[in-house]
Amino acid sequence: MAVAVALVLAGVAWLYLAGPIGRTAPGCAVTLAGAHEVTAFAMSVEQADNAATIAGVGRRLGMPDHAVSVAIATALQESNLRNLTYGDRDSLGLFQQRPSQGWGRSEQLTDTVYASTAFYQRLRQQRNWQRLEVTDAAQLVQRSAVPQAYAQWEPQARAIAAALTGEVEATLSCHDIVVGAPAANVSALATHELGAAALSGSQPPERGWALANWLVAHAARLAIDRVGYDGRTWTAESGEWQTTGTPDGRLILHVAPPPA
Repeated sequence: MAVAVALVLAGVAWLYLAGPIGRTAPGCAVTLAGAHEVTAFAMSVEQADNAATIAGVGRRLGMPDHAVSVAIATALQESNLRNLTYGDRDSLGLFQQRPSQGWGRSEQLTDTVYASTAFYQRLRQQRNWQRLEVTDAAQLVQRSAVPQAYAQWEPQARAIAAALTGEVEATLSCHDIVVGAPAANVSALATHELGAAALSGSQPPERGWALANWLVAHAARLAIDRVGYDGRTWTAESGEWQTTGTPDGRLILHVAPPPA
C-alpha cells in the first residue's frame, strides 16, 4: 500500500504518493492551484505512465471522468499504481485482479490496457455506480475486505483524472526524465490505449489537454522531449509547462532522436 506524505512549503502543499521528498530523481506531478495554495500530487514516472493508460482506456471506452477517478483510486489502493507480478493469493497487476475469479489469464492481467479495460467493463455492469462515491463504486468491483480503503485516495485520484481527462490544463508535468531509445511507438501506443487518435494539429480544449497530459505522462516511455498545446509547452529539459506563444488550439509533440 502507498504511503502519502503531506508537506507545505512556501504556499505549496505537496502530497507524495511514492519516493523521497524533493526533485532528486525522475518523477511527475499533478499541480492544482487553489484560492490560497497550490496542491501538488507527486508520482513516480511509472505511476504517471500507468495512470495515463488507465485514463486513456477510459476515454476509448467512453467512460465518464468519474469512472477514471474510481479506476485510479482503485489502482492506488491495490498496487500503488504499479503493474505488480505478485499479490495476495493469485492477485496480479494494477488492480490486483485474480485469474481464479474470472478476470482473465495471468499474462492478460499484467497487460495494463487489458486490466484497465476489464476494470471498466466490470464497473459498467454495477447498478447506479455513477451516483456513488469513489470508494463505494470501487468496492462494487473489487469486493475488498476493507471496503472504505479507497476513500483515502479520492483527492489524488480526482486530481490525476482531471489532468488526464482534460478537465484542467497544463497540470501534469514530468521532470528529470531520461529520454533515451523509445520503448514503444507513439502512434501504436495511442491506437492501443486511446483508439484512433490524432496526436497533432487543431484540438478542442478538453481533448487537447487530455492528449497533451497523456503524452507528458508517457514521455519517458515514448522518448518525447517536447509537448505543446494552445500556446503552452512542456519540455523534458525544463520539466514544467511554460507559456511559449498565443493560444491557438494546436497540439504538437517531438520525439527525441535516437541516441548516437
